[in-house]
Amino acid sequence: MTMLNWAILGTSFISNTVAEALRESKGSRVASAFGRDPQRLAAFAQTYGIEKTSTKLDAILDDPAIDVVYVGLPNHIHAEAVCAAAARGKAILSEKSLTRTVEEAEALIAAVDNADIFFLEGLMYLAHPLMARVGNIIASGRLGRLCSVSGHYAAAIAPFANPLGGGTIFNLGCYPASLLHYVTEAGFGGDAFRRFQCVATGNISASDGTVCDASLAVRFDNGLIATLQSTDSIGMDHAFTVLGEKGSLRFITNPWLPVAGDNVIEVTDYGNMPERVIVTSDRDAFGHQVELVEKCLSQGLKSAPRPSPSPAHSLEIMRLLSEWERQIRANTREHEG
Repeated sequence: MTMLNWAILGTSFISNTVAEALRESKGSRVASAFGRDPQRLAAFAQTYGIEKTSTKLDAILDDPAIDVVYVGLPNHIHAEAVCAAAARGKAILSEKSLTRTVEEAEALIAAVDNADIFFLEGLMYLAHPLMARVGNIIASGRLGRLCSVSGHYAAAIAPFANPLGGGTIFNLGCYPASLLHYVTEAGFGGDAFRRFQCVATGNISASDGTVCDASLAVRFDNGLIATLQSTDSIGMDHAFTVLGEKGSLRFITNPWLPVAGDNVIEVTDYGNMPERVIVTSDRDAFGHQVELVEKCLSQGLKSAPRPSPSPAHSLEIMRLLSEWERQIRANTREHEG
């Protein structure tokens, strides 16, 4: 396998997590890093043995030795960074959420398409074999025609989150929303997610103006209904359940943080005892995501195969997230407290 040289943009918690996964890989190495804070950048480079660093983005992106750029920057500058990397012909892994607005997302995808480069949004959990197992169960017809999906993700991360990131919908809601996208496609085909009606409600934080609690009810044109919730005010808690005409599937372990070891789902054929399905892996979702990028590039692919999202999938997810936020802001006052 050819060793891939990665540039990491950003020195936040998530960049550290991806750098750890890259350090464990036999096919990748972190060759350079960009950061806006010189002291944090120096500490980051020392931790991971990174030879080249710069506080100037162009200095990193112009390096011909870089094969892959990981964008771990705040989501409100994803579009700017991705467009700059795409213009240099780099393969790109960019953290979720795709962007902060649909307009930015469309510009990002257009830049990727025009450059004809590999791109993947960092919804890392979809690269884990747990998700392929889920998709296979749904596609097999064991649950029958899908009727209802419900999911929530709660984590008390508001004190640590950048308010420019848009709050819980873009930090946490993107996880159940993207899993709903995958489940909907597995059950009904590739265009099922594009036609829907939705109603949203929530609370807006008085302290920073972000959406802090969010609820969404969706009906797709094929009759599938879904309810999603996310909050960055409380937790940690998670749940995701799919109901079909013949049976149900629910996650026992966290669907959005698959681990190295056992990950568990429960499948029930109505009228029978639940069956526990255990998917065991030798690495976590971040490790699988790095391996996925390596495989895609070795095969000359411009996007990852399912379960991971294509650029078009990421844009569809972003449109739902944006509508979710738009309705809450249109109808909700600031939350007291």
